Amino acid sequence: MKLLITFSLFFLMHLKAARQIKDRVTMAPAFRLSLKPKVSDNMTHLMVDFSQERHMLQALKFLPVPRAPEIVLADCIVADNSVTISWQMTEEDNKIDHYILEYRKTNFDGLPRIKDERCWESVDYIKGTEYTLSGLRFDSKYMNFRVRACNKAVAGDYSDPVTLETKALLFNLDGSSSHLNLKVEDSYVEWDSTGGKSQENKIKGKENKGRSGTPSPKRSSVSSRSPLIRGSRDRFTGESYTVLGDTTIENGQHYWEVKAQKDCKSYSVGVAYKNLGKFDQLGKTNTSWCVHVNNWLQTTFAAKHNNKAKSLDVLVPDRIGVYCDFDGGQLSFYNASSKQLLYTFKTKFTQPLLPGFMVWCGGLTLTTGLQVPSAVKTLQKSENGLSGSASSLTNVAQ
Repeated sequence: MKLLITFSLFFLMHLKAARQIKDRVTMAPAFRLSLKPKVSDNMTHLMVDFSQERHMLQALKFLPVPRAPEIVLADCIVADNSVTISWQMTEEDNKIDHYILEYRKTNFDGLPRIKDERCWESVDYIKGTEYTLSGLRFDSKYMNFRVRACNKAVAGDYSDPVTLETKALLFNLDGSSSHLNLKVEDSYVEWDSTGGKSQENKIKGKENKGRSGTPSPKRSSVSSRSPLIRGSRDRFTGESYTVLGDTTIENGQHYWEVKAQKDCKSYSVGVAYKNLGKFDQLGKTNTSWCVHVNNWLQTTFAAKHNNKAKSLDVLVPDRIGVYCDFDGGQLSFYNASSKQLLYTFKTKFTQPLLPGFMVWCGGLTLTTGLQVPSAVKTLQKSENGLSGSASSLTNVAQ
């Protein structure tokens, strides 16, 4: 009896489970059909019309990178310590706003070297296709130049660089062989009544102040230069308060300028042979030529050579320009500002020349690295017969 009851319960349970499964299977398709989405997947209402903006972007015109200019070497001029650079565009470009000119000094001919001791200097915002650098000091043999074009947006490539010769006489004062009473720098000489003792004592005082058991390299280098102040400076003595340049003139045409201090009492400017005696004064031997200024009591201005003097009836200029034509045998003196001819020596130079300077109670400032001014060249051509040379001072140098 128990077995029958157990079997009946088991059968009823399976029958119930079978009905539930049947109901699930029967109701599932109906459920799926009843769950339809009420939202559409059509996104057309979210689209934006960019056609107007696209047309505007397509109408934009971007500035192209400017082409590299071309330097016109035939139109470049080097004169009067000025350099004029001219260039052109290989193709017409009306979008160019300005140009940039770059330059640097060098002692190497030909194409510029990639590695050079001197950096490029630049001149910006040049509106034309030509530019003049003026007031230059030609202390190198050559100069490199290059140009680039710029529009409102960008700068273009550089032009092919060019190298121009900047030839001029460059020299310093030879302080190691000057008179003891002269304090000499590269381009300045000043009268020193103490004969260099004050400068020597100043250097010695610095050495004694910082002296130690083992001298430093800096103190050793100062000590090694101190004998030049007195010991080796016996090239000129007595009343020959003279200093010469450190570069000889053996050919060509050259020009330099000298400016005296306002309170300078006496000074001479000229040239001399290297064998000028240690007691000799400029203009008092047949191996030296000069103009001499004396400001004691009243001002006198004279040209001197071979112990002869010719008084010059002109005002003493603030700066004196010296023109030397070694091959042509001419030594001329000019007012450096107005280029007025002051005096000309005509001779025949038979030995190399050195620029010479004498100063007493005052100082002189030297400017070199100057080309022969165009005005001086013109005067030399047109005034050869009217140079102002006196027959008493015109001679053939021995």
